[in-house]
Amino acid sequence: MNQLDRRAFLHAASAVSVGFLGLRHATAATTSARATGLLGPLKSDPRGILDLPDGFNYRIISRTGDRMSDGLIVPGVPDGMAAFPGPNGLTLLVRNHECSTDPRYRSPLGDSYSLKNRTDLSKFFDQGFRNTPAHGGTTTIVYDTRTGQVKREFLSLGGTLRNCAGGPTPWGSWLTCEETVQKPDSIHEQEHGWVFEVPATAEVKLHQAEPLYDMGRFNHEAVAVEPTFGIVYLTEDRGDGLLYRFIPNEVGKLNKGGRLQMLVIIDQPGVDTRNHDQQRFEIGATVPVRWMDCENVRAPDDDLRKRGAAAGAAVFARGEGIAWSEDGIYIVCTSGGRAKRGQVWRYRPSPSEGTPDEANKPATLELFIEPNDSSIVDMPDNCAIAPWGDVILCEDGPGPDSFLLGVTPKGDVYRIGRNAISASEFAGSTFSPDGSTLFVNIQKDGLTLAIEGPWPKS
Repeated sequence: MNQLDRRAFLHAASAVSVGFLGLRHATAATTSARATGLLGPLKSDPRGILDLPDGFNYRIISRTGDRMSDGLIVPGVPDGMAAFPGPNGLTLLVRNHECSTDPRYRSPLGDSYSLKNRTDLSKFFDQGFRNTPAHGGTTTIVYDTRTGQVKREFLSLGGTLRNCAGGPTPWGSWLTCEETVQKPDSIHEQEHGWVFEVPATAEVKLHQAEPLYDMGRFNHEAVAVEPTFGIVYLTEDRGDGLLYRFIPNEVGKLNKGGRLQMLVIIDQPGVDTRNHDQQRFEIGATVPVRWMDCENVRAPDDDLRKRGAAAGAAVFARGEGIAWSEDGIYIVCTSGGRAKRGQVWRYRPSPSEGTPDEANKPATLELFIEPNDSSIVDMPDNCAIAPWGDVILCEDGPGPDSFLLGVTPKGDVYRIGRNAISASEFAGSTFSPDGSTLFVNIQKDGLTLAIEGPWPKS
């Protein structure tokens, strides 16, 4: 990673701590949280797709079923994304597709796989029995924020399943995660539940799908990468999931293997952090933690979390979003808390993180927020950091409306957008490297949008 890229990564990551500090302030005393009109009230979209404040506009830059530059079609269920700087000021947007192998979830190969001859199926992870390649994977959009034009769009990873979230690496790739533990059957040829690495490239290229087996097999959700030593932190989207970390054998070379570990709270083996039936952890409570090696990480019986909890690992409520910052690593647990409206934890690494000496200077875990109030935020999932330091949240609650929200450092919540076309969640929010454009997916409707407007200044 060059010095410019590293500075950009550190700047974006450090902004995470600024935004979440305000969110904690708001939710520690929920009466102090208030909706603000920072961007102004939302105006009804005459197209019936996305309500935005005055002065803002959006473009639909991609839609499920569109024909791409490689002759394939845009798959369904767009989810997690990250934006990377490309050549000549272009933006490289790598996007997940949370598709199962089911006709309801559009395959990039088209109906009845009629476009199979337009790509190299040997690069797919699961080519499937009976000519049924798995529908998930990633697509890459090469976008020019100066002209608002898509330059090209293509399949960049194929043959995977339910690619939900993931995370960018400091070395310019996207880690895409399978949120499934599908076993081989009459349709699927491979066992699923892995993490894959996808380079962000401007050229039309399908990358070889190579699972990172040492990162374990479970219901993967998202990852955050510590940039100096390349340690990867992973969440598990299960009601009784664990928190993991992966220490690579070689920084930036995840395919060279490493050790998968699970988080244990010192003197509280197997503790339930969910606070569903008992407030075991209060906001601001900080506890020392350690890490324990996982055994049999390929977990053919999908029992990694159960074995881990029995051995003393802490249990979390649907770990989803995770982000690294200089102030710590923030972990979103979508259904945590008494009201099951979500929690955010902050993990502060040891000064000797990943070394034997960390036992003498243990890392800590803090319950950062627990809103228990759906009128503030309703089950947060994906998140992003705005160039001006606010937190951008994608709601994934059960209500009839889904909002794209901003949270100021003081904890004031404001609305950026409302899904006017359906009740589907927003997903994959991410800003372009130049800060001009917020990209987001409306998942169930298969839309990827680029939002522009008079964003606040940093």
